[in-house]
Amino acid sequence: MTNTHEGSCLCGAVRYTTDGPLSDVVACHCSQCRKQTGHYFASTNVADDNLAISGAEHLEWYRATPEARRAFCRTCGSTLFWKHDNDPFTAILAGSLDGKTGLALKKHIFCADKGDYYEIGDGVPQEP
Repeated sequence: MTNTHEGSCLCGAVRYTTDGPLSDVVACHCSQCRKQTGHYFASTNVADDNLAISGAEHLEWYRATPEARRAFCRTCGSTLFWKHDNDPFTAILAGSLDGKTGLALKKHIFCADKGDYYEIGDGVPQEP
C-alpha cells in the first residue's frame, strides 16, 4: 500500500495530497459532527507536514469551539478537514479520499451523543 493519497471536495475546487501514513478511521457521533455532515464524521489523520492543499482559497474555516476549527469548500459545501489548534495533525474526512485507501474503521467516539435513528452494529469499539 502506498503512503500517498489524493482527495477532493465534490466540485474539485479543493484538492489535496497526503504523503505519509494515515491513521485508521475514527467515526465521531458528537452533535457538532452530525450537524456539519448530516450523519457522523468519519476521518483519518495526517501529519500537517504531509498534507498539501491546492485550491485553499476555496476553503472556509469555521471555528466550532475555542480550540478547534472545521474546513469546508465554499463552492460546493463539502466538509473536508478538522483541525485542533495544538495538534500537529489534520483530520481528513475519509469519504473525500479518492480510490482505495487501505484504511480500516478503528473506533466510534461520542456514541452517547449519536442520533436516535440508527444503531452501531459493526463490532468496532465504541466510546461513550
